[in-house]
Amino acid sequence: MEIQVECRPNEVGEETPSRLMLDGRVLEVADVIDRWLARDHRYFKVRTADGAIYILRHDEPSQRWELITFESPPRVRPTGAIVH
Repeated sequence: MEIQVECRPNEVGEETPSRLMLDGRVLEVADVIDRWLARDHRYFKVRTADGAIYILRHDEPSQRWELITFESPPRVRPTGAIVH
Protein backbone atom coordinates (compact mmCIF):
# COMPACT_ATOMS: atom_id res chain seq x y z
CA MET A 1 0.00 0.00 0.00
CA GLU A 2 1.45 3.35 -0.98
CA ILE A 3 1.51 6.06 1.67
CA GLN A 4 2.92 9.54 2.12
CA VAL A 5 5.79 10.01 4.55
CA GLU A 6 7.37 13.21 5.83
CA CYS A 7 10.98 12.94 6.96
CA ARG A 8 13.34 14.95 9.12
CA PRO A 9 17.06 14.53 9.74
CA ASN A 10 17.88 12.51 12.85
CA GLU A 11 20.76 13.26 15.24
CA VAL A 12 23.37 12.12 12.68
CA GLY A 13 21.74 13.83 9.70
CA GLU A 14 19.97 10.82 8.13
CA GLU A 15 16.47 11.46 6.81
CA THR A 16 14.02 9.42 8.90
CA PRO A 17 10.20 9.26 8.95
CA SER A 18 8.53 11.80 11.23
CA ARG A 19 4.91 11.73 10.03
CA LEU A 20 2.74 9.32 8.00
CA MET A 21 -0.33 10.20 5.96
CA LEU A 22 -2.55 7.16 5.46
CA ASP A 23 -6.22 7.07 4.38
CA GLY A 24 -6.68 10.74 5.22
CA ARG A 25 -5.15 10.36 8.70
CA VAL A 26 -1.98 12.04 9.90
CA LEU A 27 0.10 9.89 12.24
CA GLU A 28 3.07 11.29 14.17
CA VAL A 29 6.08 8.99 14.44
CA ALA A 30 7.01 8.69 18.11
CA ASP A 31 9.96 6.33 17.67
CA VAL A 32 12.05 4.75 14.94
CA ILE A 33 12.48 1.26 16.37
CA ASP A 34 14.73 -0.14 13.66
CA ARG A 35 16.05 0.60 10.18
CA TRP A 36 17.87 -1.50 7.64
CA LEU A 37 19.06 -1.45 4.06
CA ALA A 38 18.16 -3.99 1.40
CA ARG A 39 19.64 -4.16 -2.07
CA ASP A 40 17.30 -1.57 -3.57
CA HIS A 41 15.18 -0.23 -0.67
CA ARG A 42 15.47 1.24 2.81
CA TYR A 43 13.21 -0.09 5.55
CA PHE A 44 12.01 1.57 8.75
CA LYS A 45 10.13 0.05 11.67
CA VAL A 46 8.33 2.90 13.45
CA ARG A 47 5.93 3.36 16.35
CA THR A 48 3.36 6.10 15.98
CA ALA A 49 2.04 8.25 18.82
CA ASP A 50 -1.02 5.96 19.17
CA GLY A 51 1.23 2.93 19.82
CA ALA A 52 0.77 1.25 16.43
CA ILE A 53 3.81 -0.23 14.70
CA TYR A 54 4.47 0.11 10.97
CA ILE A 55 7.15 -1.26 8.69
CA LEU A 56 7.78 1.12 5.80
CA ARG A 57 9.76 0.56 2.62
CA HIS A 58 11.36 3.47 0.80
CA ASP A 59 12.40 3.19 -2.84
CA GLU A 60 15.01 5.95 -3.01
CA PRO A 61 15.29 6.29 -6.82
CA SER A 62 11.53 6.83 -7.26
CA GLN A 63 11.01 8.42 -3.80
CA ARG A 64 7.98 6.13 -3.26
CA TRP A 65 7.00 4.81 0.15
CA GLU A 66 5.04 1.63 0.81
CA LEU A 67 3.40 0.22 3.91
CA ILE A 68 4.69 -3.33 4.38
CA THR A 69 3.12 -4.32 7.71
CA PHE A 70 0.96 -2.80 10.41
CA GLU A 71 0.44 -3.89 14.02
CA SER A 72 -2.36 -2.17 15.90
CA PRO A 73 -1.63 -0.78 19.35
CA PRO A 74 -2.47 -2.95 22.35
CA ARG A 75 -5.94 -2.30 23.74
CA VAL A 76 -6.54 -1.87 27.45
CA ARG A 77 -9.61 -3.48 29.00
CA PRO A 78 -11.57 -1.55 31.64
CA THR A 79 -9.88 -3.82 34.22
CA GLY A 80 -6.50 -2.46 33.15
CA ALA A 81 -5.40 -5.70 31.46
CA ILE A 82 -3.68 -5.34 28.10
CA VAL A 83 -5.24 -7.20 25.17
CA HIS A 84 -2.99 -8.03 22.19
